[in-house]
Amino acid sequence: MKRQISGLHAADHCSADQVPDGMYLVRVRRVTFRRQAQKPYYTLALSVVQPLRFVNQTLSGRLYCTPKALWKLNWFLRDFGYDAESLGRDEVDEKQLLGLTGVAKISHIVFNRASLLRFDGFAPAERWVELSPANLDNPQVA
Repeated sequence: MKRQISGLHAADHCSADQVPDGMYLVRVRRVTFRRQAQKPYYTLALSVVQPLRFVNQTLSGRLYCTPKALWKLNWFLRDFGYDAESLGRDEVDEKQLLGLTGVAKISHIVFNRASLLRFDGFAPAERWVELSPANLDNPQVA
């Protein structure tokens, strides 16, 4: 279903022992739009592709659709290769997001005694080699 975008931020429930903070190459497995009072959001379920020790683990988080948080939704859509024409029309079609890949940087925060997963950043999948945790300290990787 196509939706008009109007903002975004990120945080959702995630078991703190599931996947540690860091960078992951991921594939979009599920996207669901939720309308919650004044803060509509997309729930993302991203399947880890790399590093191998976390392959097929799921990162679940929220990207809020408020005017103040729109920049993060745009960042995610752009870096994961979402259709530029749809993005130009400010439309998000959840079905077009399925299977897209990219890099997600995550961290966990505690809010009201619950551990939440937060999306801290995104990058195109092509940048995984230079951004992967195994290469961050390697001076040969540009």
